[in-house]
Amino acid sequence: MDNGSLNARRRSRELRRVAEERLDVLVVGLGATGAGAALDAASRGLSVAAIDAHDLAFGTSRWSSKMIHGGLRYLAKGQVDVAYESAVERGILLRTTAPHLVAAHPYLLPLTKAVSRRQAALVMSGYRLGDGLRAAARTPRRLLPGPTRLSAAHTRTLAPVLDGDGLRGALLSWDGRLLDDARLVVAIARTAAAHGARVLTRCRALRLTGQGALVRDELTGEEFDVRARVVINAAGVWAGGLDPEVRLRPSRGTHLVLTRGTLPGLIAGMHVPIPGETNRFALVLPQRDGRVYVGLTDEPVDGPVPDVPEVPEEDVRTLLEVLNGVLETQVTREAVAGAYAGLRPLLAADGHTADISRRHAVLSHDGIVTVVGGKLTTYRRMAEDAVDEAVSSAKLPARRSRTRKIPLAGAGPRPSGVPLRLAERYGSEAGAVHELVKAHPAEVGLGITEGELLWSVRHEGALDEGDLLDRRTRIGLVEQDRDRALPATRDVLRRTPRD
Repeated sequence: MDNGSLNARRRSRELRRVAEERLDVLVVGLGATGAGAALDAASRGLSVAAIDAHDLAFGTSRWSSKMIHGGLRYLAKGQVDVAYESAVERGILLRTTAPHLVAAHPYLLPLTKAVSRRQAALVMSGYRLGDGLRAAARTPRRLLPGPTRLSAAHTRTLAPVLDGDGLRGALLSWDGRLLDDARLVVAIARTAAAHGARVLTRCRALRLTGQGALVRDELTGEEFDVRARVVINAAGVWAGGLDPEVRLRPSRGTHLVLTRGTLPGLIAGMHVPIPGETNRFALVLPQRDGRVYVGLTDEPVDGPVPDVPEVPEEDVRTLLEVLNGVLETQVTREAVAGAYAGLRPLLAADGHTADISRRHAVLSHDGIVTVVGGKLTTYRRMAEDAVDEAVSSAKLPARRSRTRKIPLAGAGPRPSGVPLRLAERYGSEAGAVHELVKAHPAEVGLGITEGELLWSVRHEGALDEGDLLDRRTRIGLVEQDRDRALPATRDVLRRTPRD
């Protein structure tokens, strides 16, 4: 029997056991917020199960900009509380919960002809206010340096692809970034499981009630009643389908994936002003594998919510136009190897989705607690607030939240003698992963080996090639890379645990 089938059978047995009990908390949705709620509730001593119709990080949480940011944009809109919350949560991730996955990264705002001196002065004032938030959140400067202005020559050492004609230099700021947003969700879910939560993928909630949920095992088709004293609906853009009292207005954020070598020598990320917008920027973020992500659109989405959003060609054109406005050599459509789009679960409101507040909301009625809005950076606080409301509404005996002090899986000291790439992806677990890599060193794609895929099957709940290529790794962001990796990935899934 193969590894994936063993995991699936184990998961189905666990689901049947869960259906025989009465839980304190049932969490629906295993993105960052849902996994965070499972960890928060379990670490308070509550009995918890967390389910998802697909996989860990299947929805919005894997389609982010990979930024862990301090909320500068919200500060510019006068939303000081939202900005401060972002800065606090960023500091918690950098210092305590996920220092192996989150690190500071430099970002340039090129001072081109299109950026007036007045605009540059306003942006730098915002950066300094953002640095004040960093200090207020008690994030040490050694983890997050302050802003500064660079000369044109220095700017071109960090971003030689910039058009030098009329370039006055750049404003340099620092913010947090994730190597991989889906890996953060996996780490949260595994930490929740270590605290006793039952984490069950391929388990769809068909109907929520004040006493639990009717769920379906998506692998077998069996339906179960899962009983719980309170349900936390953390299904993101799908939350309204489970709770009709919730009205959402999803917003589509599109990113391009540029082929390796498209922007040679780019070291820093870039914030590129969007023409006609006073406080919106496109993000250009180089990756360790040589690819570059370019985003982010913010367009309202009407109609049914798809499992995987499609990327309109209009979004591709828009992002390329903004990017090419600052480059010496134009990036063509052929350089776009892939693209992805995520849907943000914003509460319905009047106006453009870019102007809707990113404050999260916790809504409660009849034993169902729904948490929506917010952003990846503040997932932990969203989860804490949702569990607080669940504990209060169901009168559960529980301690206060402890998650700001709980390191996520892999957050311990990095072992010596392992490749940097493994240390950055697995943190303190990199030594154990390295042993598997040495035994199974064949590369699958982007430098990722069969040993790493085996680790994901044995320790991270991966059931099939989609789990491995699209979420435990990001090989699947480019279709050609995914196709090349499929045969080796299927071979890994066929191997037994005794391999």
